[in-house]
Amino acid sequence: MAVALIVAAGSGERLGADKPKAFVEVGGKPLLLWSLHVLAGVAAIERIAVALPPGQEVLPDCGPVDCQLVAVPGGRTRSESVSLALAAVGPGDPVLIHDAARPLVSAQLIEAVLAAVAEEGVDAAIAASSVTDTIKLARPDGTVVKTLDRASLWAVQTPQVFDRAALERALDVGPDVLAQATDDAWLVERAGGTVTVVPAPPENLKVTTPLDLRVAEGLLAGRGRA
Repeated sequence: MAVALIVAAGSGERLGADKPKAFVEVGGKPLLLWSLHVLAGVAAIERIAVALPPGQEVLPDCGPVDCQLVAVPGGRTRSESVSLALAAVGPGDPVLIHDAARPLVSAQLIEAVLAAVAEEGVDAAIAASSVTDTIKLARPDGTVVKTLDRASLWAVQTPQVFDRAALERALDVGPDVLAQATDDAWLVERAGGTVTVVPAPPENLKVTTPLDLRVAEGLLAGRGRA
């Protein structure tokens, strides 16, 4: 059976919130609970560990769920939070990692990423969206170096699902390397693992700014309470 880790240790500074991002209310409940409820409803997921922000020792009241939940204090970096949650979640393979800041994740996307990592030779499968804007590589002074071929470019999201052994090997590096990781799949790539992308729907957005929060509020209103 699979296990899931929710990274929820972000500060929420860019939201201008007076509380950690995962605890900001959207659509009538904390941001964290939208994705937690969806993950808990996926039959393949047996347990969920949530890496909480500093000062938050317990999960918000999430009502009855169909899997085991555990909360752990998050670390100083994303990868440290992942490592702590992985240690706390107990046995299970594969391991799904999701950002609490993506409240619009769907069960269909979760199941698609889980299915992709089960393919022979795949160490990680990641939700991603194809890039539609023209992307230019520029120097720090703003001078354009070249235009990149957007046909081969993907904007990486979560959920990301990993063969557990591959993830544990990738995380077994020094803190300086872990601090560089903006997503967990990069660590697997760095360790020589094979990563595949799974197309994600446009609404799987990440809440970072007040505008993102308003967009998510509108989209979640159409879902009702999870």
